[in-house]
Amino acid sequence: MSTDTLATAASTGAAGADAVVELEDVVRVYPGHPPVRALRGLSLRIDRGELVGIVGPSGAGKSTLLHILGTLDQADSGTVHIDGHDVGAMNDRQLSALRAHRIGFVFQQFFLNPGVSALDNVADGLLYTGAPLARRRRRARTTLERVGLGNRMHHRTNELSGGQRQRVAVARAVAGRPSMLLADEPTGALDSASGAGVLDLLHELHSAGTTVVVITPDHDVADSLPRQVHILDGRIEHDERRTR
Repeated sequence: MSTDTLATAASTGAAGADAVVELEDVVRVYPGHPPVRALRGLSLRIDRGELVGIVGPSGAGKSTLLHILGTLDQADSGTVHIDGHDVGAMNDRQLSALRAHRIGFVFQQFFLNPGVSALDNVADGLLYTGAPLARRRRRARTTLERVGLGNRMHHRTNELSGGQRQRVAVARAVAGRPSMLLADEPTGALDSASGAGVLDLLHELHSAGTTVVVITPDHDVADSLPRQVHILDGRIEHDERRTR
């Protein structure tokens, strides 16, 4: 799962130079009786350095779109380019390398090891780099300081508040310096104050140059973002950019 693997994959096709995401006429249908048409010819471009909210009610296709963007699922038809790589032409090894090196994930449930310090939760997220523990811990320490947890990094995650745990999850996701951060309802399990703090952090990461995509059903969360892509019934209903 090396950068050499990704370099080989890059020869299979490239998107626009400034695009982190380019989807063209993407269709995803889940078998059943009747089949579920989760995405219906959806096209979307997200440029490097954008902060975008993917907004819609339950069943609109947000989770399927997240899985497509994160290369956790593949389209039945259409084209998907992530950070210049044609996902449909990549094998499992190349897809794993793309996820490891180019995509950071933040989930509502955190998925942290409760008996391990915040520092080692973040350091463990860098195992794919092959770097020795001391180097991974240095990177983890710097990233935790960046998200405002420099004074809590040696606490076990079960000793942290919900908002602090989500910040650890964000630190783990960005420690590898991914091209894109995918945040799946990152405030959904938090109280309003903690949720606001995590949103502030995402804005700070965006201001520092990280491309951030937030999946949310919450219109208040979406209203804080400079671009909102509203989806309904597997299609883009409208795409709104705001000046702040």
